[in-house]
Amino acid sequence: MILRIKLLFVTLAIGLLSCSVFAQSIDELQKQKAKAEKEIEYTTSLLNETQRYEKSSLSKLRLITSKIKSRNTLISNINHEIGIYEQCIANNDLAIELLKNDVQQLMDEYAEMIRMAYKNLNSYDEVLFLLSAENVNQAYRRMLYFRRYKSYRENQAQMIDAVQEVLDGSVQKLEQQKAEKQTLINQTEKEMLALNQERKTQSGELQKLQDQKNTLQKTLQQQRKVERQLEREIQAIIEEEARKNRAAGGSGFALTPEQQLIGDNFEQNKSRLPWPLERGVIVEHFGVHRHPVLSNVQVQNNGINIASDTGAEVRAVFNGEVSRVFGISGGNTAVIIRHGIYLSVYSNLREVVVKKGDKVSTKQAIGTVYTDTKDGNKSILKFQIWKESTKLDPEDWIGR
Repeated sequence: MILRIKLLFVTLAIGLLSCSVFAQSIDELQKQKAKAEKEIEYTTSLLNETQRYEKSSLSKLRLITSKIKSRNTLISNINHEIGIYEQCIANNDLAIELLKNDVQQLMDEYAEMIRMAYKNLNSYDEVLFLLSAENVNQAYRRMLYFRRYKSYRENQAQMIDAVQEVLDGSVQKLEQQKAEKQTLINQTEKEMLALNQERKTQSGELQKLQDQKNTLQKTLQQQRKVERQLEREIQAIIEEEARKNRAAGGSGFALTPEQQLIGDNFEQNKSRLPWPLERGVIVEHFGVHRHPVLSNVQVQNNGINIASDTGAEVRAVFNGEVSRVFGISGGNTAVIIRHGIYLSVYSNLREVVVKKGDKVSTKQAIGTVYTDTKDGNKSILKFQIWKESTKLDPEDWIGR
């Protein structure tokens, strides 16, 4: 019986341990859920700002698309959490079944023990049994027998109580897990309804924008001009630094020891850099991707576009030196900050508060985002990161 009890508790321990491991996964999923919920809430606030304008815009469509993406992430995380609870519930069901069987068997054995003791009470009276011993040693052994038998009965009763207590706790935990699972199922249904509504809104906005193809073509051409001007300015910085270094007998960027240290620290902080805005939603990602409205048109983005609040403050993502502050035709003002061999680029700014040669620190304000009140109150920061002449995906560098 002792071996059976040990096996039972090993089985139960494995079940509880697996749920403990699952709890870590649930904590992580809940953090991701909270992040997705915040993104949805913030994107909704930006969309509410654009609702005051009847005009459909590409920015509005991208905000809706971003919200749908966050909603899908949220639903996916909820479904993963439901799956974890289902596995925990299955493990607890098994442990409870084993515990119930063992409690019953322990109680049956204990009842049989009591019946046998009662049945033999007259013929095995303790005092008579001891007095009938042939010698002192035999009487002593008989006394030990009675003590051990009594202790065994007490231990059996304690074992029943202990297993019953574990069983009650497991049943309570199981009910909790089932309630959590049902809550998540209800949340999934609610989120799916919201997602379907957002997809309808997205489809409606897309349909409206189909009638603005000529305007969108012109906007795309203007965007490409802005990108080319930014590239020319960055290339000018690279060539200027190369000339300095060639004059000193080197190649590439001419870096002082301090600049080299800043560049090394910048690289070590990959994926941990602060956002260039305190709050924002990425509405256009890095690289080549299909235009959301114009069919068969590819869009090249050398960085990311971040939607934010009207007049949002733009800040440096790391310590560095301002290399350029310049105006862009159709793109407002741009600032380029050098961090050793790395460059961070901030465009579509207004009210810039830094100038060329200024030393800036992490999160220091450099200006504010330009807000286009003619286009749904659009406030978009265009942000890029370069390593000398190589374009990098900013999402790999900023914190999640």
